[in-house]
Amino acid sequence: MSELIVWTYDWVPEGPRGFVRDIRLRWACEEAGLGYTVRTVPFKDRGPDHLARQPFGQVPFLSDGELEIFESGAGLLHLARKSEKLLPRDPVGEAQTLQWTISALNSIEMMTVPWWFLEVSGAKENHLTGWMESRLDHIESILKDREWLVADRFTVADLLLADVLRVEKIRSFGNRPVTERYVARITGRPAFKKALADQLVHFAKAD
Repeated sequence: MSELIVWTYDWVPEGPRGFVRDIRLRWACEEAGLGYTVRTVPFKDRGPDHLARQPFGQVPFLSDGELEIFESGAGLLHLARKSEKLLPRDPVGEAQTLQWTISALNSIEMMTVPWWFLEVSGAKENHLTGWMESRLDHIESILKDREWLVADRFTVADLLLADVLRVEKIRSFGNRPVTERYVARITGRPAFKKALADQLVHFAKAD
């Protein structure tokens, strides 16, 4: 079996620690029981070798033997194919997992990230707030009738959506108790707790 390597930065400032997206790949490996190692690229000097593997100078990217994949969503789907703990093998379950995984990236994170950038930039008016509230209301309505996004089991789609939504500030508009319980339940999983603790230790060691 080829070696899985999760690549992240050697250091980041305190603010993003715990939220750098290599945590998604760490978490998926922990859930699936896949052995992996973590290696680093420089945060401050993003040279040609980094750009050759991730053309935007970001992290994470994943190595699986001779195969290399960038973007956290692509890495998650690659890992999910390795384990039924992350991706059902029946056609309906697999299709539903894929659609919700893409939805977490395209319909939810597509809104939350630019909204957050406007907030931290000190914009006088954030025109994305109403749009994001609508998306979060839709998620609340969907989760009201189910424990998981797909059938009766945890999948990589739940992992990704919970990671997108666990930024508390993003969920601070309105009262959405179902979403709160969903995020708390999924981030309470031992695999997430280990991935989070490992990432925090990783960056703290570089101080």
